Amino acid sequence: MSVKFGQVVTAGLARQVADEIRAAILDGRLKADDRLPGEEEMAARFGVSRPTVREALKRLAALNLIHSRRGPTGGNFVKMPEVDELVDQHSASTTLLVGMGAFDFDEMITARHRTEALCLDLACAHHDESDLDKMRAELAIQSDEGLADSDFCASDVRFHRALVDAGRNGPLRLMMGTVIESFIPLLNMIVVRQRVRAETTALHARLLEAVAARDTGAARATFDQLIAHLTQNYRAAMSARDARGGTSPGA
Repeated sequence: MSVKFGQVVTAGLARQVADEIRAAILDGRLKADDRLPGEEEMAARFGVSRPTVREALKRLAALNLIHSRRGPTGGNFVKMPEVDELVDQHSASTTLLVGMGAFDFDEMITARHRTEALCLDLACAHHDESDLDKMRAELAIQSDEGLADSDFCASDVRFHRALVDAGRNGPLRLMMGTVIESFIPLLNMIVVRQRVRAETTALHARLLEAVAARDTGAARATFDQLIAHLTQNYRAAMSARDARGGTSPGA
């Protein structure tokens, strides 16, 4: 296999080599499971040293774009990233932006409301019993009155991840994974003192019931109530914060 790469200049060679290979992956010149040329061949093609090539390969591996195999037929191969891996990468960046106040509450709640509603429609149509079992397991956890707030919040995230996964839509899983992993924990942290956990759990139970019955209308109506519940608690938390003269992210 022969792939043509662009020329690189002398500054930041490892980064530029990595960028060239990444571009070849993104535009389809290199496909999943394609074997990259050996280090010596790549060094000659790019006009750089083998240590520079190794550093470039490390960068690509850190991005989950390549992986190595040992043995006679081993080498470095283009990797098809898993959705969960990409969610983790995007969530880390998004969480940083959220924590720094790049998005306000209205932006976050609107993004979640509009996109998760689509996932609800798909979950009603495409779920199987294993999806329902995951949500039931989280409901059982949330029903424990002695559960710590942090554990309740973690279960909240897992419940909605299971709901999104039930829709069987890869792009939405990627988008909503980022929203759920970044937005929900922050909002939970803000509203945890205001929220009545029993109300949230009851709404989750109704969501599960609607999805199990494949009742899109009931699922959407219940989700609207959940968003209204979260919004009301957020506003109350902000009012309490203002009364104390404090600050919170996402205000």
